[in-house]
Parts: sequence; C-alpha cells; structure tokens
Amino acid sequence: MKDRKKHNVFVSWSTFFWCTLLVVFSSIIFTTLTFFPLRYFYHQEVFHPNPVLKWRSSEQKGKNDNSRATMMVKELVMLPDQALILVNYPPSFHFHSKHDLQCVYFNGDASHFTEPPIKVDSNGMNEKIVRCSLHPNVYNISLIIKPNSVISTPNSSIYQWDPLVYEAIFDRDNTTIVFVKGLNLRPEKVDEPSRFQCIYGWDFTKNKFLLKSDVISVAQEIIRCKTPTSILSGKTHTQAHDMKVSIKMEGKGIFPSIARPQYSPPKQKAHKMCVCTMLRNQARFMKEWVMYHTRIGVQRWFIYDNNSEDNIDKVIESLQESGYNISRYLWPWVKTQEAGFSHCALRASATCEWVGFIDVDEFFNVKMKGNLHNVILEYARAGSYVGEIRTPCYSFGPSGLKQVPKEGMMVGYTCRLAARERHKSIVKPEALNQTLINVVHHFHLASPFVTVNVDSGVVMINHYKYQVWEVFKEKFYRRVATYVADWQQEHNVGSKDRVPGLGTKAVEPEDWSKRFCEVRDMRLRNWVLRNFRNRRTHLLPWQPEFENHIRRRRKMRKDKGHL
Repeated sequence: MKDRKKHNVFVSWSTFFWCTLLVVFSSIIFTTLTFFPLRYFYHQEVFHPNPVLKWRSSEQKGKNDNSRATMMVKELVMLPDQALILVNYPPSFHFHSKHDLQCVYFNGDASHFTEPPIKVDSNGMNEKIVRCSLHPNVYNISLIIKPNSVISTPNSSIYQWDPLVYEAIFDRDNTTIVFVKGLNLRPEKVDEPSRFQCIYGWDFTKNKFLLKSDVISVAQEIIRCKTPTSILSGKTHTQAHDMKVSIKMEGKGIFPSIARPQYSPPKQKAHKMCVCTMLRNQARFMKEWVMYHTRIGVQRWFIYDNNSEDNIDKVIESLQESGYNISRYLWPWVKTQEAGFSHCALRASATCEWVGFIDVDEFFNVKMKGNLHNVILEYARAGSYVGEIRTPCYSFGPSGLKQVPKEGMMVGYTCRLAARERHKSIVKPEALNQTLINVVHHFHLASPFVTVNVDSGVVMINHYKYQVWEVFKEKFYRRVATYVADWQQEHNVGSKDRVPGLGTKAVEPEDWSKRFCEVRDMRLRNWVLRNFRNRRTHLLPWQPEFENHIRRRRKMRKDKGHL
C-alpha cells in the first residue's frame, strides 16, 4: 500500500501518572534491597562496634556472641592477711585460671605494680573469687586480664573486713539469718534484739528505697530478722539476687554489707548422718577421713573451705567421681568457725536428720556393735527429746614418728594422753536454739530438747591433734575459731586450746616426737588394717600407691581387651 494510515499515539494523564509512580516505587525497592544491608552492616560494625573483650579465647570468639556481657569487680574485701576480690563473671565466658590474671596494686604516688593472685576460685554462682596478697602503702587493688586489659575497682566497692555483713540466708521460717563481723559480742551470750534493726535494699545511702524489719535474736556474730512481707510475697523476688541485707546497730548506723541472701533448699530428709567441717590446707588428709567415716555411717559431707591454697578442690572432685556425696563451700571469712558451723547447720537441716561437727584430724572411734547409726538409735530413741549427742575426745601425739606416716593418721599415730579433752557433738538441726549459738564443740538447744553424753566405752573421738612437727607447725599461722586466740599471741596461755609447754613460737622442741604419749591405744589402728588393707598389696585405699596400683590393673584389663 502506497498510502499508509497515520496513527496518532495518545497517552492519558492518568496512565502517565500511575506509570511514573510505579517506576519511582520500583527504584526505591531496588535501591533498598541493594544497598541497605551493606550500609546497615557498615553502620553497626564500623561506626558503632559491639565491644569485644580482648581476653576472650579464640575458641569462644567463634561461638556465642557475649559482646553484651561484661566482667566487673563487684566487691573487694580487705581481710587481715589478703584481699578478696569478688568478680561478676558472666556464665558464658571462659573461666580464667590464676595464670591468666594478675593482681595490680596502686600506690599513693600514682605508681603501680603487679603479681600473680594466690588463687582463683568459684563460689558456685556467677561470681569468681580472686585472692591477692596484701602490701603496705597500697590504696587500691584490681585485676589485669593478660596481657593488658585492666578491670577497675570503684572505691565504693572496697570494704574493710571489720565491720562487715558478709553472709545471709532466708530461712524456711520466714526469717533471715545475717552473719556480721564487728559486733564484738561475748561468746555464748544473747544480746538485746531491740538495739538492732535489719535493713534490706540495693543502695543503703538512699533511705526511701530501703526495707526495714525487726530483729528476733542476736548472739555472737549472728542476727535473726523477720523477713519483710514484700519479700515473702514475691514482689521483690525478681531482684533478690541483687538485693543486699545489712543491720543497723544502736549508735552505729548501718553496717557496710556484701551479703545477698540465699534461699534455703526445701526439706527432704534423705540422710540419717552427715558431717560438717571447716578446713584450710588439709587436702592430703581428706581421702582417709572421708573413706573411713563413710564406712561407719556418714552419708553426706559439707566441706567449708577457709582459704585453702592446696589442691583441695581437685581432691573433692576425685571423691565425687568415686561416688561420695561431698560438696565444697567457699568460706573465706577469717576467724569465723562458729558462724560457719551455724551456716552449715542451716544448709544441712534440709537433707540430714543428724549432723556431726568434727575436724579433718578427728575420727569417730565406734566401739559398740554397729556404726554411727546404731549409736544414734541407742541414745536418741524415737519419741525422745534428745537433740545432741556429745562424744568425748582423746588427743593423740606424734607416737615416736618424725615423718608423716604413709598409712595415714589412724594407723600411724597410736599413743595418746590419758585424760579426755573436751568433746564433739552430733546434733539434730531442728533442736538448735534460734540464736544458733555454738562454741565449735557444741550448740545451744531449744526447749524441750536435751543433751546426752556418750561413754568412751561406746564411742570416742580419736583427735590426732599433735602430729609430726611438719604437720603441726602449720596450725601456728592462723586459727579459725572466733573466740580462740592464735598460738602466736600472748592470750589465754593456760587454755586447753594451747599446746602444753610450747609457747608462742613455731620452733620444734627436741623431744616433740615423744610428747603426749601416756596410753598406747591400738584399737582403731587394728580395726582399719582388718577392714581396709588390700590383701594382695597391703595398701590402704587412701594411699597414693594404691591409686597407682588400681590404674595399672585397669590398664592391663584394657590392653587384654584389645588382644
């Protein structure tokens, strides 16, 4: 066709508008999808990076992102012989040993120096406890995470040991038990409760945010308070892990406090007989003590570790792996054995019908037929009001030895003093007086409960008090009881807690190995050899050689299994 039709193309304004809007909208979507993720990533990682702590291990950096968590010094307590640093340690972080940390000391002239910590430990919660040596002219102490990350210690977080509220427990009777250093009350005496008041809160400098309650009883280092209704009703329960408790004493104001109350576990009397002890650097004697007492009826162990520097934690872990029901509780507070025993009685009351309070160098020597359960049945029959069974103690000497006996205390030390020295107790926790007063050897009981004394012909305590000098001299450095003077101090020289004729210096007398030997007592030694000694190797199960023998036998069985 020569003639073509000419078609005029016409687009309406409405169509033009919607097409333009579609193009603009598509451009916006395209730009957002293309560039925004990169810009967002760049904004987050470059301009506002999340803090990555340098001391995290390379393994953890590739795992969970802990960038929001922080490690901080919660409190620092200046004990008489060391500094105790309580560190808030997020549970997802890698736990650092003493080799990863340094104690840093700041002097008054703005200089500082560092040294390794004495020990790093865990209290079973989200806190780690770092112990540092003390030095003169130091005004602040903190920590360095190697190589150079400093964790600062605010001055407001530094506490002197005396006075200080240092532990607290919510008891099941709607009271709070508060442990206080610095009350300076007399032993075994009850004070007037109206002179005191319990204070609960998060900041004791702000009065309007504090809860106050009446005091029920006061004795020695322990105050029992009525727990405020708002805490019992659960209104403050969500913040209970941060809340502290303190006491206000007439004429002295509010005591400084680091005590955050713990909740008592529910009752479930699973054990007839348990044992509580407080120790320091006694790891090498632990296995003998636990293995023997388990054999004669002890079912549960509460070990209060008073700043040990040996491998006590490893020994306890080994016993746990072998099936012994034993737990370690860090109790770093100096010269507070009575308070520690009261604390342990509260914890043990949930699971134990009876609790014995003895030291690691003290052994129940049961002479009647049966074990400790039979002793309890004999002296505390069902329906009776017997709340405490007191057992006489007899002190053994070095027995002519000059070196630690390889077979252990019970076999090695066989010579003792003729006269009894004091006693130790097995108590029913429910029978204890609400003040929880004790003098290490026994507790005060509530009415109508009574105490019975056991004859030494039935059961006695073999107290290996005066061992070879290598062991005994360690006792000179520090005593744990509150009202017992250290042997290096010129106090109560005539006390039975003193070593007769030794004085105040840790200098070995020439005749030490022959002292304290009036009666040759072989009974417990012979019983142990009959019931514990391996017939093939003649070794006892707590001897290191016995463990090596077991390892070799297991290896031989394993090798035979592969043949």
